[in-house]
Amino acid sequence: MQHFRLSIIVTAACLAAAAYWGGIMGVFIAIILGVLEVSLSFDNAVVNASVLKRMDERWQQYFLTWGILIAVFGMRLLFPIGIVAAATDIGFAGVADMALHDPETYSTHLNESHVQIAAFGGMFLLMVFFSFIFDEGKELHWLGEIEEKIASFGKLESIEIIIALSLLLIIQNWLPQEIRLEALVAGVSGVILFVIVDSLSALFENEEEGEELASVLKKGSVMSFLYLEVLDASFSFDGVIGAFAITQDVVIIMLGLAIGAMFVRSLTVFLVRQGTLDEYVFLEHGAHYAIGTLAAIMLISMTHEIPEVITGLVGAVLIGLSVFSSINYKKTHAE
Repeated sequence: MQHFRLSIIVTAACLAAAAYWGGIMGVFIAIILGVLEVSLSFDNAVVNASVLKRMDERWQQYFLTWGILIAVFGMRLLFPIGIVAAATDIGFAGVADMALHDPETYSTHLNESHVQIAAFGGMFLLMVFFSFIFDEGKELHWLGEIEEKIASFGKLESIEIIIALSLLLIIQNWLPQEIRLEALVAGVSGVILFVIVDSLSALFENEEEGEELASVLKKGSVMSFLYLEVLDASFSFDGVIGAFAITQDVVIIMLGLAIGAMFVRSLTVFLVRQGTLDEYVFLEHGAHYAIGTLAAIMLISMTHEIPEVITGLVGAVLIGLSVFSSINYKKTHAE
């Protein structure tokens, strides 16, 4: 329970703010949004944990404190406003005023930016998925020989980038002519950002032995922290847009998503401290396949509307199957 103490405190504060802003209905909607955020982001927590366990305790604490401020206020409030401001040329202050006093128009503008958001987030998450399945260094393979064969293709230089960009080129053919360029730029930007963060992280983790270990760990932790924040941002895009289907009150949306984001972070730390990834060996596999599915859904959503409940159910099923496989694996090897 100690890992969730801060989340409980934040939840109480957010619900109090929701009651002040929107009354009983505001509290009810905030709770619904918080539950949805947690259910849709469990796979995010598992992948976060796989990165977080390589970071020192100080940076783990930064992730739980400063990281939550970035996640809530930066990615779930300020960043969507920035997207609308860039798309409409209204200006950040003007869009912020619109979000508070004319949420219906703000929601319309945000939805009009869905293609660019989906292309960027979808391609970044697709790169996260590809970097996992094409990792030839993996010793355990959830899908057996099939997954092992796929991982062997990781010997090919930059295969994940080649496949991701090829898919993006194919997908953009189904988009209206007037938004193809914007989708391409957004998608390529997602790939570039992943490559930059991943490359810098690898660079810092493999510095020469002459460097002090503490310095290397510090730099590696910085890049891992940035990677986690970008990963969280990619997960949050669809959640922010989908929240407007429940309410158009941007304050209640932020409070509800803040509750969910906080519990996702606490869950991440819990998984690390309890050694859950070591206990359930295929849990990380299930989470990455769920991320791959989410990436596919985001890219498909550029042309077809897909209910968020499908995303949540697919992710939950994959996580559940990975837990079941992990239990069977443990029993088999115990015998």
